[in-house]
Amino acid sequence: MKTTILTALLIVYSYFSFAQAHNVSAGYQPPNDPLVVENLEAWQDLKFGLFMHWGTYSQWGIVESWSLCPEDEGWTQRRAEHGKTYYEYVKNYENLQKTFNPTDFNPQKWADAAKAAGMKYVVFTTKHHDGFAMFDTKESDYKITSPNTPFSEHPKADVTKEIFRTFRNEGFKIGAYFSKPDWHTEYYWWPYFPPKDRNVNYDPVKYPERWEKYKQFTYNQINELTSNYGRVDILWLDGGWVRPFHTIDQSVEWQRTIKVEQDIDMDRIGAMARRNQPGIIVVDRTVPGNWENYVTPEQAVPEHPLDIPWESCITMGNSFSYVPGDDYKPAKKIVETLVKIISRGGNYLLNIAPGSNGDFDQAAYDRLRDLSAWIDVNGSAVFATRAVAPYHEGDYYYTRSKDGKVLNVFHLAEGNAYTAPATFAFTVPADFQVKEVKVLGHKGKIRWSKNGDKLSVQNPNAVLNYAAVIQLERR
Repeated sequence: MKTTILTALLIVYSYFSFAQAHNVSAGYQPPNDPLVVENLEAWQDLKFGLFMHWGTYSQWGIVESWSLCPEDEGWTQRRAEHGKTYYEYVKNYENLQKTFNPTDFNPQKWADAAKAAGMKYVVFTTKHHDGFAMFDTKESDYKITSPNTPFSEHPKADVTKEIFRTFRNEGFKIGAYFSKPDWHTEYYWWPYFPPKDRNVNYDPVKYPERWEKYKQFTYNQINELTSNYGRVDILWLDGGWVRPFHTIDQSVEWQRTIKVEQDIDMDRIGAMARRNQPGIIVVDRTVPGNWENYVTPEQAVPEHPLDIPWESCITMGNSFSYVPGDDYKPAKKIVETLVKIISRGGNYLLNIAPGSNGDFDQAAYDRLRDLSAWIDVNGSAVFATRAVAPYHEGDYYYTRSKDGKVLNVFHLAEGNAYTAPATFAFTVPADFQVKEVKVLGHKGKIRWSKNGDKLSVQNPNAVLNYAAVIQLERR
């Protein structure tokens, strides 16, 4: 693995209506633990994963957690019917625990659909910023397995355990999303003070005993997740404002809101997680150093290849959380996004949000079914591949097999439906001597010619959906 120091922000992230913008950290430090390096290499082979944001907020069909935060953000506005004052709203939000009963929960249905669509790892929100635990924590009663939650009577009440076990049995790598900030516990938002923004509402330096309790609370919950839930491959930590003050990048707007020290001792947490789960990948988002093993652009794709491990997390709809009638992206758009990401060396973590009943919208299953047909034909050009120059030229995008013997060239086309040209014409790297040419999905012979570094491939009039793949074998 190369050591890469990024001296400036490589990407500016746009964010959609319900997204929280994230920047790439100014420096990346590759891990030196051999098991982590091995796991990270294997994770980069997977390319396509399922992200799920799910919590009590799905009952209201609102953005996850953020409406509790007293910041002036258009996408966090509170609805009047949910509370006339801030404190009435918070009380009603927290009371959603008492009505949360997602009886249609069936993780096998999710795993089957995701596996057919080519997804190979899952990252599940075990706890978001609101502090509601979707696992059986002993640190709080604000959890899905509490007697205060109707679903606690269900035999699959510990949904994190059920999701991890089911997806693991289907061959997925397992990722635990966990929010470092917790807006429910008195150790982070102390009721003595009103919350002002997303940050801790007291000064940890002035009240060190309270902050120590928060550090231990966080440590204990992550210890539970990495001890009691079988093999966990990725610890995906969100809430980058909980960080040592000296790591703040003053060029990043949201980081400038951090006014106090919020060091939770990631060295202690990370070492514990690695004891419990040797080789676990830790993703301390936007905090450069030993514990940001890969970087995570949100709702955006880098314009250029990155030679560090990275993953774009992007919603299938417009929201990370469940919103009734959400506008799900068409399968063609999802395929095009996948192609662009893998050609630039990244992974695609596609978010689908379960509703209050415990299931996806049918539209999400429809997209996964459509993806599965394309993956069945073209998966060899997607999985266990790496970026290769020229990466992207016009409508063509490139990947290579890890041994360099196969070059995959994807052709994308504008419009709602894919239309292939009469002749595919693209550049081949100068050192790649072509032995055989295939158009994936076509079983017959292919007519092709090479002139210098340009290859022309006659369209065999095969039925090609979403994107075409020309696969070249090296002589």
